[in-house]
Amino acid sequence: MDNPEESYRSFERTVNAFGILNSAELDQFYALFKPLSYTRKSVLTEAGSTEKYLYFVLEGVQRVVFQDDLGHEATILFTYQGNFGGVLDSMLTGRKTKYTYETLTKSTLLRANIKEVRDLSKIYPAINQLLFEGLLFAFSGLLERLVEIQCYSAEEKFRILLIRSPHILQLVPHKYLANYIGIDATNFSKLLNSVKL
Repeated sequence: MDNPEESYRSFERTVNAFGILNSAELDQFYALFKPLSYTRKSVLTEAGSTEKYLYFVLEGVQRVVFQDDLGHEATILFTYQGNFGGVLDSMLTGRKTKYTYETLTKSTLLRANIKEVRDLSKIYPAINQLLFEGLLFAFSGLLERLVEIQCYSAEEKFRILLIRSPHILQLVPHKYLANYIGIDATNFSKLLNSVKL
């Protein structure tokens, strides 16, 4: 997204959905973000580091992933156009993260230093409220995800994914969706061909 005005509009639509910031507060918040472009498979935040940035996605798809010592991966979540991103636990605690935030496709993001965001939120309480509401939204989504992982079959998780995000099949490579659901790519292909919504 090369057009700065369109970048602002995308940011504005997402932030205004919360109905918290006035236009002056929105402008101050947006001013912290700088546009950056990344190639496919760029690491934005590496496991073992501390998250220093809050991202906003203009184009492309990213994921937060955990990898164990044996190289097994678990895709925790995806971010795409209109989402805020970053490694939330590290952003909040200031501790080193166990997760990696990476691009899956060529991506354009806005990036703000989290310290500057916190400093601005002390000046504008509405920005602090926005961050709090955003965290509640993220936390609610994580609780839903835990229920899916623990209670549903692969087919049920696949159906839920398509109902919640029907566009995701066109955005995210299928091997990462299979990993997100917790099945191998072959079984994902079978689900793709057999499950009808």
